[in-house]
Amino acid sequence: MPTRPLKAPPLAALPGIQHGFYTRVGGVSTGIYKGLNCGPGSNDDPTAVEVNRARVAVSLGVAEENLLSLYQVHSATAVSVAAPFAPDARPQADGMATATRGLALGILTADCAPVLFADPKARVIGAAHAGWRGAVSGIVEATLAQMESLGANRDDIQAAVGPAISQRNYEVGDDVRTQVLDHDADNAEFFIPSTRDNHWRFDLEGYVLHRLRAAGVHAPCGLAECTYADDTRFFSYRRTTHKGEKDYGRQISAIRLA
Repeated sequence: MPTRPLKAPPLAALPGIQHGFYTRVGGVSTGIYKGLNCGPGSNDDPTAVEVNRARVAVSLGVAEENLLSLYQVHSATAVSVAAPFAPDARPQADGMATATRGLALGILTADCAPVLFADPKARVIGAAHAGWRGAVSGIVEATLAQMESLGANRDDIQAAVGPAISQRNYEVGDDVRTQVLDHDADNAEFFIPSTRDNHWRFDLEGYVLHRLRAAGVHAPCGLAECTYADDTRFFSYRRTTHKGEKDYGRQISAIRLA
């Protein structure tokens, strides 16, 4: 079965840019990792993960070793890349940018928000992993800064937020809400009360889109696809936790200069 990545219309319309928000469809992993698990940090069979990533690379038209992903740590650290790096030399970061053709920037998620960026005029692309911690601490802005260091113009950058856990399924405690509101009290608009006392439902996608707009990105796009609600298409850390499963797969979102 072929891979079936989702596309963000604003990015798909850009000349010379190729991207995809890949789902579970089209992979060889089995069991709890069934499908296109692209996460080397999972306990899946490493050979299956390699095959899955190779399929994504073929879909994007890049060499397998040129499909890059980071050692993601929920930080606000972004890096610029100009050449492939070995899997055991992945930078500890949550955003990256490049102006190098032939490299595909990949972000691994299983509820957090993947963000893909492109400046079609300057020919610079970026990708970021935005969980609530990274989003609050500034991963969107850090990735934009790395793109600008490579010649991008913020007024020309377009961005899209891929599949992530929806507000309906993302319950958090007072501790998370307090940290988000400590950054900006107006962030209260991204929370609604949950059915449990001292718990809230957080709109992660809406918050990331807000950070993009506040950073000067015009009309960022959100796919409004919930990873938790659709176990046939998406891996979900929270769903795995609720089911008591021992591990989970990761879907990949990637972008490259064509």
